[in-house]
Amino acid sequence: MTRDAHTLYSNSLVIDGLQTCAWSRPVFEEMRAAGLTVVNAASLLWENFSEGMAYIRTWEQLFADNADLIMPIRNVDDIETAKRTGRTGISIGWQNTSPLEDRLDYIRLFKLLGVNIMQLTYNTQNYSGAGYLELRDSGLTGFGREVIAEMNRQGVLCDLSHVGDLTAAEVIEHSRKPVCISHVLPRALHDVKRNKPDDLFRACAAKGGVIGLSLFAPGLKAGNDATIEDYLDAMSYVLDVVGENHVAIGTDFSTGHPRPGPWQVWANRDKGYARQLTNFAQTVIRKPAGIATITETPNLVPAMLRRGWSETRITKILGENWLRVFRETWTAET
Repeated sequence: MTRDAHTLYSNSLVIDGLQTCAWSRPVFEEMRAAGLTVVNAASLLWENFSEGMAYIRTWEQLFADNADLIMPIRNVDDIETAKRTGRTGISIGWQNTSPLEDRLDYIRLFKLLGVNIMQLTYNTQNYSGAGYLELRDSGLTGFGREVIAEMNRQGVLCDLSHVGDLTAAEVIEHSRKPVCISHVLPRALHDVKRNKPDDLFRACAAKGGVIGLSLFAPGLKAGNDATIEDYLDAMSYVLDVVGENHVAIGTDFSTGHPRPGPWQVWANRDKGYARQLTNFAQTVIRKPAGIATITETPNLVPAMLRRGWSETRITKILGENWLRVFRETWTAET
């Protein structure tokens, strides 16, 4: 990395909109080596209320045991503290609202415990709406409307990454605050269901939201042969669709979860145990060459500079766009 690229990266807020790793000290050491300021740590997929509470407890222990490397992010001010003290801030996230079960009041409870981002559905149907792999996208349910309204009130950012297209569109329309698509790739470049169409990107941006570009190889046309340049091609496409104020990073790193392995098998079954939804658990999936590991995240900056992207654009993508959306969504209404 050139001196200019290194300085730009080290001075920037670097926010990863989603990782789903097997959390451990070695992973946190990789985050620090990469200079990550904040990570949305979202390995919760199918859990119920009690299991969601256990996830919180796990993080409390991880914070205590690794205080030299990580710290909890409960509000926007904590992000500045993480940057200043040279630690990676962890914002606890979910990829499903299953821990809410059918209780709206649990949204406030989990927000108080540090859950700042909740993906509405994970792949299939829940009380609120449909995931992208549901047999029929039912749209946002009546209860789901109440969930979105309560998330707006309590300061929880809604994520739409694994949500069905119709449900996602109705969430964007119904929400009074910006939403995000934390880890996604454009369907226009590779027509697979997991990717999202341009109209959802535009709707998300029009509401003030942010779109985090994912490194998930099956969503890139080159698949396992993809490189960092293919990743930036996808990012460049979304930049052309929505502009530089609405594009960010959401790597979807799953470091520590082998394929095949029990966590991946669990992730790829409906509710964790029912029908198999995809064959991703048994498939070899590699991140793009040049950004295949967390520690290679800094490689983004020289690659972006080679494309002639301005420092302003780069700092927005690295973290400023996430920070803006966090400011607009994380504060509870009084």
